[in-house]
Amino acid sequence: MIDVILPVLLAAIVSLLVKSLYRPKVPHPPGPKGLPVVGNVLDMPSVHPWETITKWGRTWGDIVYVNLLGQPMVFLNSVKAANDLLEKKSLIYSDRPSLPMACDLVHADWMIGLHRFGDEHRAMRKLAHSFMGTRAIAERFAPFVEQETARFLKMLLRKPDDFAGLIRRTAGAIILRVTYGYSPWESGDPLVELVDKVMLHFSIMTAPKAFLVDIFPILKYIPAWFPGARFKRLAAEYAPGFVAVAEVPMTYVKEQMSEGTAGPSFVSGFLEDGDLTPEKEDVVKCAAGSMYAGGADTTVSSVMTFFLAMTLYPDAQKKAQDEIDALIGSDRLPVLKDRDRLPYVNALVKEVYRWHPIAPLGLPHTLSQDDVHDGYFIPKGTIVVANIWGFLHDPDAYKDPAHFNPDRFMGSKPETDPVDVVFGFGRRICPGRYLAEQSVWLSCAMTLAAFSISKAVRPDGSVIEPEVDFSSEIISHAKPFQCAISPRSKSAEAIVLGIQ
Repeated sequence: MIDVILPVLLAAIVSLLVKSLYRPKVPHPPGPKGLPVVGNVLDMPSVHPWETITKWGRTWGDIVYVNLLGQPMVFLNSVKAANDLLEKKSLIYSDRPSLPMACDLVHADWMIGLHRFGDEHRAMRKLAHSFMGTRAIAERFAPFVEQETARFLKMLLRKPDDFAGLIRRTAGAIILRVTYGYSPWESGDPLVELVDKVMLHFSIMTAPKAFLVDIFPILKYIPAWFPGARFKRLAAEYAPGFVAVAEVPMTYVKEQMSEGTAGPSFVSGFLEDGDLTPEKEDVVKCAAGSMYAGGADTTVSSVMTFFLAMTLYPDAQKKAQDEIDALIGSDRLPVLKDRDRLPYVNALVKEVYRWHPIAPLGLPHTLSQDDVHDGYFIPKGTIVVANIWGFLHDPDAYKDPAHFNPDRFMGSKPETDPVDVVFGFGRRICPGRYLAEQSVWLSCAMTLAAFSISKAVRPDGSVIEPEVDFSSEIISHAKPFQCAISPRSKSAEAIVLGIQ
């Protein structure tokens, strides 16, 4: 085995060396100078990479080019650059990179987010768009969103210290109701726990420099017992979860339909079509599994950021609560139809998206053919990354960007709406963005109406200062923190207790 692998690895290294010495007639975009063979591998940080990429943008410009062991990569550091490439040239900038660990070993490339650009991807997006692709269509899910968010308040009243777990349960409940007509248990639900585990593995697999096999794809052929092949053993551990997240809820819907007890959902709506071919059923299954997995995790990220921001910025919290009291009253909770009546709450939710975006670097795109842009050569196969965090922390666009300030979106000259970029670009924009916006907005508005969020206090009376830190995965989450959550008033508590 070693006699076979070593020559292959040597050939791969020689190939990298040749690539590193090659100079195209048209120059690449500017970027930090790398080392021979390895390129810029040592320059790429594993923690908060968006901060380093933003600094590169100040030095090298809107389009920054790096080389990682022969893999060209471009970082886009302005909204204009992202629109020019990912929107205006979306036909050639909409593929996904080949990730041997995630796609070849774990076989997770059935998910919309990892699926290569082509007919199958278009079919899945078309199905998802037909079901939730516009604001008007997504509004039909308002009863589900309102019911599950109200249940969240009731559970939060009983178990405020478990707010993080309840946020996860509620995000899962909404997407499971919409996609499969499934109502999860209050705690310990197997489908909620399944998607939590799968998305954790998704984040691990898609992190930069996570696995050597993504740099040297030939390594996918070595056996699991081989020294250094831990990735093969992890792939065997991860793979069943990615199968289950597509198959298990699909089987649930079929069983409910056979018993005549299935509720309305994305899946049941298509399965009721008597002309559904096996091929289209597979597309439905993959689209549904993608919505289930991605929808739950992204909503959790935003709502956790909201709770952290409210803990740290009580003035913004009070201003939003005063608006709710004045315009909605204290005898009911806000509902989705109230969105247009609550401009400051809307501004606060926008600031949640801006202050720490769900996916700071988005999901990477891949260029499907050579391109020359603004006099620079970008080769086929280049991984293209939009620095969304950098867009939303640009001091030229947002005054004092590190500060959480919803007022930046108020008045006659509001700053740029982050929703325009936070859900992605071009033909890879999040197909469930409108349902996600509904879920996040209502979670914030209902929580503000019913509860006060503040810094936690130790038994000795000292205040616990929450650490403001976020994970570095593709879907970024606030690191665990403590906060105090209590009903705003007796009347607010009574409303929550009355929720069915």
